[in-house]
Amino acid sequence: MKRRFTRRDLLSGMILAAGGLALAAARRAFGSLAGGAAAQNSQAAQAPSVTLTPQVYLPQVQRHWPWTSPVIHVHAPGAVTWDFTAGWYGDYVQQGVVDEMVRVGLCKLTETSSVADAWPVLIPNYQPGQKIAVKVNLNNASCSDTDNSIDADIETVNALIGSLIESGVNESDVWVYDAQRPMPARFYNRRTYKNARYFDNAGCADEQAPFNHIDPSLRVTFTNPALVLQRWLTDLLFQATYLINVPLLKKHGLHPVTLGFKNHFGSLSSLGGSGNDNPHFYINPGDSRYQATSSPLVDINANPHVAGKTVLILADGLLGAHTVSAAPMPWETFGGEPPQSLLLSRDPVAMDCVLCDLLRAEWGVEAAAYDYLKVAEKRGLGLFERGEPWGSGYSRISYLRVRI
Repeated sequence: MKRRFTRRDLLSGMILAAGGLALAAARRAFGSLAGGAAAQNSQAAQAPSVTLTPQVYLPQVQRHWPWTSPVIHVHAPGAVTWDFTAGWYGDYVQQGVVDEMVRVGLCKLTETSSVADAWPVLIPNYQPGQKIAVKVNLNNASCSDTDNSIDADIETVNALIGSLIESGVNESDVWVYDAQRPMPARFYNRRTYKNARYFDNAGCADEQAPFNHIDPSLRVTFTNPALVLQRWLTDLLFQATYLINVPLLKKHGLHPVTLGFKNHFGSLSSLGGSGNDNPHFYINPGDSRYQATSSPLVDINANPHVAGKTVLILADGLLGAHTVSAAPMPWETFGGEPPQSLLLSRDPVAMDCVLCDLLRAEWGVEAAAYDYLKVAEKRGLGLFERGEPWGSGYSRISYLRVRI
């Protein structure tokens, strides 16, 4: 039976986690931990500003200090008030709660006490004029999108940009993009920060994401010799100094999951090709051409404009779906509610491992779902571990769950 996300889950790890030494170390790393925060009522959840008290869950596993690849999981009941029936889910995401989730997550990840202090840890050399690209997932979108197929939430982007501005980043230095998909009006028109630039593939936003091949380093080198078509990253990634990846929490169809690594399919100039020259064949474990030891996803993410510029992965798990184009649905592991979660990490491999584990706990995923992550670790892109976020946790990944 699947375990439900309960307050007891959140607090039991604090009592049992590796004795007093581990708890003391956790307090040193993250500050004084508050417990017993009351659930937010619907009126508070919709207020423009909220004060939420973080609670920390430490999985019952021996910790290794200092932590190496932190993944911070912020869970906030009240972040989404949709009942899974009437209306569009995006109308029921509470901006004030999401703002606070981002603030708390950034501070926990960077071990700082304020957003103003957190961002200089992630982008210590930022200067005005340097661009920060933000990759969102609009895989199911059209310009006039009206369906309930899961796509990026503007509230998460608003909260992210707001936190950057709070730390002194110029709003105009932020570029939000999906270079392979249109940007829906209901996403673009509800943006809070209109001096940031928004790019898509169809001119529904401020501009179309350019593919002018302005530097040879933007060409992706694939390890599979069948992938011979020249495929390029958008010029935005050459022009940007920093990159933030904002994937969604969902399974896929061809590939078992669509998380942070696969989100950068939307940074690429072409996904098609003739004959065997199509990246989709080589991410599908059911295809005879699939190889567990090689992945186009890893090749894309190993490009220096992705691997060398990514300063944060902010996974949007406010809602989640069991396949690529499905509508969000209740999660048994979150008590029949949406996940109402944001996860933050600097390690793209560790992040996708935790996201994959959450999907496995809810719906199950085949073992091949982890193949690309093993390949990514061998390529030096991050730390791989398959763990139990609802049970014993992790021994290599430093997984911290915070409830606000």
